[in-house]
Amino acid sequence: MSEPTGVIHDIGYQRYTGPRLGRGHVFGALYLHGVRTAFGLGRSAKAKIFPWLIVAVLTVVAAGATAVRAQFGQVVMTYAQFADAMAWLVIFFVAVAAPELVSRDLRSGVLPLYFSRPLPRGDYALAKLTALVTALWLLLGGPQLLMFLGAAFSTGNGMRGVWDELLDLLPGLLYAGLWAVVFASIGLLVASLTGKRAFAAGGIVAVFLMTTPIVGVLSVLPSRTVNELAFLASPSTLVNGVGVWALRDWLAPEAGDGMQIGRWGPLYAVAAALLVAGCVTLLLLRYRKVAAR
Repeated sequence: MSEPTGVIHDIGYQRYTGPRLGRGHVFGALYLHGVRTAFGLGRSAKAKIFPWLIVAVLTVVAAGATAVRAQFGQVVMTYAQFADAMAWLVIFFVAVAAPELVSRDLRSGVLPLYFSRPLPRGDYALAKLTALVTALWLLLGGPQLLMFLGAAFSTGNGMRGVWDELLDLLPGLLYAGLWAVVFASIGLLVASLTGKRAFAAGGIVAVFLMTTPIVGVLSVLPSRTVNELAFLASPSTLVNGVGVWALRDWLAPEAGDGMQIGRWGPLYAVAAALLVAGCVTLLLLRYRKVAAR
């Protein structure tokens, strides 16, 4: 009878005996990682260049507007107007950040690892979406806060002036949140369709920029109703329309001179809500399909 040749080695594997943090902790960790990824934090210096370049541009614009107001007492732009003026930069930020959040995971094939844990498929998509919304809101809201601090310290009306300035800031932050929600919903949905970041970035830019000429064509047709509804055709002008309707006092009365939406303001708000709801629904369906593979 031959001697046994098998050997059992103890390589130190042990069962995990610590606390089971559960679904909420997984969602929170994924969300925090997503916010950091959007700004290139924890990644190479190359990944930080573009997002922080955009942050720098927005900060310089806000600082310039604050300096002019402090020096000459002239309001260059309101907080809500700042969000409108800088929205075109947000498009390019989304085009870079959204593929980093989802396209990399698709291309590298790590989704089965995510879904092998107690993480529902929808939680992954919602965590990424919430992270992108937060990043975009910080992108627009941070410079607005800088403008507020400059105005608050330069006001000559004491605490009353600071309070009035705060009442102007809050609608601006809400408006920035609207930009963030709409742009993040569209951008992440487009990015989730491909694992190639270059294709995803190009698709996001195309969705936002190629719809603008449609608005131009509809706005010159010989129909006042069509002209007033033309801005529904592009995500950017759709958000502008909601702002003109809901925040006219903060966008300044003249803000509606270039965008006449007539009595259709509530329709713009409903259209924005339906657009976000539709994008989120399609995003959840997309990840149900991806996870089933």
